[in-house]
Amino acid sequence: MPSAASGYGSLLRLPGAAAFFFAAAVGRVGLAMTGIGLVWLSHARTGSYGTAGQTAAAFALAEALIGPQLARLTDRFGQTRVLPLSLLGHGLAVAGVLSAASRPALVACAACAGAAVPQLGSLSAARWAGLLRAERSGDLPAAFSLESLANATAFLLGPVLVTALGAAGRTGLASGLAAALVVGGGGVLAAQRRTAPLPGRTLRREDVPARATGRGSARGLTRPGFLLLALLNVAIGLYFGTMSVSISAFAVGHGTPGAATPITAAASLGGLLAGWLYGRRRHSTPANLQLIVVTAYLTGTSLLLPFAPSAAWLGVASVATEAAVPPTLVLLTVLTERSVPDAVLTQAFTWNNSASAAGSALAAWLAGRTADRLGASAAFALAPAAGLVLLLLALAARRHHTDRPAVPAARQPV
Repeated sequence: MPSAASGYGSLLRLPGAAAFFFAAAVGRVGLAMTGIGLVWLSHARTGSYGTAGQTAAAFALAEALIGPQLARLTDRFGQTRVLPLSLLGHGLAVAGVLSAASRPALVACAACAGAAVPQLGSLSAARWAGLLRAERSGDLPAAFSLESLANATAFLLGPVLVTALGAAGRTGLASGLAAALVVGGGGVLAAQRRTAPLPGRTLRREDVPARATGRGSARGLTRPGFLLLALLNVAIGLYFGTMSVSISAFAVGHGTPGAATPITAAASLGGLLAGWLYGRRRHSTPANLQLIVVTAYLTGTSLLLPFAPSAAWLGVASVATEAAVPPTLVLLTVLTERSVPDAVLTQAFTWNNSASAAGSALAAWLAGRTADRLGASAAFALAPAAGLVLLLLALAARRHHTDRPAVPAARQPV
């Protein structure tokens, strides 16, 4: 068993780990570019922000609704079979977006692109679970921290790249590059057969432990423990949506709209550092208790946000609050891995992503209306409210989730 000091390098030196991790990481940069790239492209084509919003919404809604069903097929038939078809569909749909001659065609092709987009983060997380569970289950939090860092980095780099290309008038290039990264990274991931989890439909009872069998596995997604985790993901999404809107409203309301960028960047970098530090060491405290601690911390620090008198104050408060986000996401992933059978693991991760996106969309709408009517400080009050919901749900989830000993992993295909 590696020591805590071994860090992320030890994980990436495992056979096949670096290949699937970096392939998924490259693809996620493309995923981070796609939504905002559609906004730039649609507005450039039509001159309408309304159409741009419809296009982005069609993509996001289709991804949220169809993504879990695509994950179900992936769990049943395997990543190496389903992922290439998903990538083909996504690539063709983006080609349709680039060549669309009318607004309805633009929106329809964007919806198809969202329906076929692969959930690369869920696929990569499922591979880590299969790779580590047998002998290194204690390293799963570090692996999921690595995934969180990859995701955060993608959502730092992707939007910046799209915005730079869009501002230069290369909106088509931005969307095309996003699709190329998704298809290229996803294609390399699909080629990594050695680390791909076994398809759920091929599992035999004598090959795998009971938690990995398909029998009754679908019911794992309706158990109270997993439903609580889904609600926790909705709640963290509420925090995301609140911050994305409220920071911009605060900057504009104080006459310094340019301050929104450095505040957001500082918070993101602070979160990256917190996630990196969290994943570098082992934690003896059970994951369910850790979740209570970090959600309590998030609730407490977010109380500073509504009282921010200046951009500097808000920047410091945002960095302090954001430090709780990566550990929260990692712990939710760890508890999810422990809560559902292997045969529905990809679906579970994908449902969590959809739940977070739904919470973010709801909070962005509420924060926007609140900021319009009552100002940015009132909108920021939604952040500690989201934190309190997180804390209450974490307390409720404690009795459903206990640390369990590692179980032998299902054998991996050669």
